[in-house]
Amino acid sequence: MTATPASAAPAPGDGLVRAGAIVFIVGAVATLVTVAPLFLGTEPFPTVAYAVSMLMGVGFLVAAAGVLRSIAAQRRQARSARSAAGSAR
Repeated sequence: MTATPASAAPAPGDGLVRAGAIVFIVGAVATLVTVAPLFLGTEPFPTVAYAVSMLMGVGFLVAAAGVLRSIAAQRRQARSARSAAGSAR
């Protein structure tokens, strides 16, 4: 197992994955909050609260886009390294 240096630059999709995770967590908390009145027998929250719950799916999509962007960058890097090694021979 190789260790990654602490000063290594972040991958291109890292920011999207982090942002997606934060948005997902906000949506998950909103989902728990909007479902709670169903179990507690209180008045349900307004429609806006249910709309915030949709951030869970948005966060998942943003994080998935970050993963795909990171995969694409790694493929480009591997392809360029392969072509550089092939031309050095």
